[in-house]
Amino acid sequence: MLTPHGGTGGAGAPIIVTALLGRADFAWADGLRRAHFPPERNLIPAHLTLFHHLPPSALAEVAARLKRLCAGPSPAARLTEVMLLGRGVAFRVESPDLMAMRDELADAFAGLLTPQDQARPRLHITVQNKVSPQEAKALVAQLRADFRSRPLTIAGLAAWHYRGGPWEPAMQAMFRG
Repeated sequence: MLTPHGGTGGAGAPIIVTALLGRADFAWADGLRRAHFPPERNLIPAHLTLFHHLPPSALAEVAARLKRLCAGPSPAARLTEVMLLGRGVAFRVESPDLMAMRDELADAFAGLLTPQDQARPRLHITVQNKVSPQEAKALVAQLRADFRSRPLTIAGLAAWHYRGGPWEPAMQAMFRG
């Protein structure tokens, strides 16, 4: 179901596309993010980015395509490892079905993609960033001690306006299958 959000509008603001986590997985990941991300830099909740920068003029097309993709079942996904990002920590997400959806979107928007979005992403959920390498290594060791690969629920897809601070919701569609 497509749900538009209120707000100040997105004219001129780049579009970010994310996969939405299921309620329990979001609460878990966002709790880790709030506990380990520097508070002054933690402007957005836990998320799984599919595209970092689409032009604002593409919003109607993005929304239509996300809605169509969400008409089917939720893609199967797994958390597979704790990743060291150098100055941060993330959980790797493996999901061939979600990557196929992302590939379809990348093909549709090929001429509009930035170099970052042209590259094949390593899907992940960041729970810490912008810390010292020592702090990141300590958190990786702590999280790896108890980590077990497990399923991850992908509940929907969303588009956001990026204005340099917190993201402004543009639309979301939830999987129906």
